[in-house]
Amino acid sequence: MSISEKQTIKCPACGEISDLTVWESITVGDSPDLKADLLAGKINIFHCACGQKALFPSPILYTDDEKRLVISFSPQTDNAEKLKLFEEIKKSSEKSGELEIYTDYNLRFVTSYNELLEKILIFDNNLDDKVLEVIKLLVLSQESDKMPQRACIFGKCDGGAIEFLVTDSKENQVYTSRVPRETYDTIEAQLRQSGVKFKSFNWEMIDAEFASSLLRGRNNTL
Repeated sequence: MSISEKQTIKCPACGEISDLTVWESITVGDSPDLKADLLAGKINIFHCACGQKALFPSPILYTDDEKRLVISFSPQTDNAEKLKLFEEIKKSSEKSGELEIYTDYNLRFVTSYNELLEKILIFDNNLDDKVLEVIKLLVLSQESDKMPQRACIFGKCDGGAIEFLVTDSKENQVYTSRVPRETYDTIEAQLRQSGVKFKSFNWEMIDAEFASSLLRGRNNTL
């Protein structure tokens, strides 16, 4: 079920008061139009007549039963708080027994709006984020000296290749990197062989740190 509530927002720039429909839960099967709005960057985004635009910092539970995907989005930039929230949602789900509902699902916990959108696009393209996070790390490591200033996100599937967007905050540039689909298939096979599970038994954070731990722990197979 998709759930929303009205919030009264005061613009931080001009002080104007306006209403915003804040979505707390989006279930794709019930509301495919909301998924389209989410991917277009329209959900929980505050717009003021003065031109001010900002994300309203409200959690969203995104459920796509067809893709067997559930994403818990909790806006947070502090890493310590991020880990705290992650532990809380895992403990809460274990205690409530809701994990039994999500047998054979991928359960993801994210804290940035862009990461939420990226996860949706990844599974919409019938890819797995565990494989893509490893590839993203390998893409960035091609210029290891610039890794601290760069971020890599999934872009699209283009023919026989997967395209990534690499943003360089220091150079203020966006680059594209194309990886053959065969590379994805090879890494997926290696991860499966090494014991990586492609369905969740609890909430997971699949990010660069996850990929790094895989490469450190399975360097002999990747």
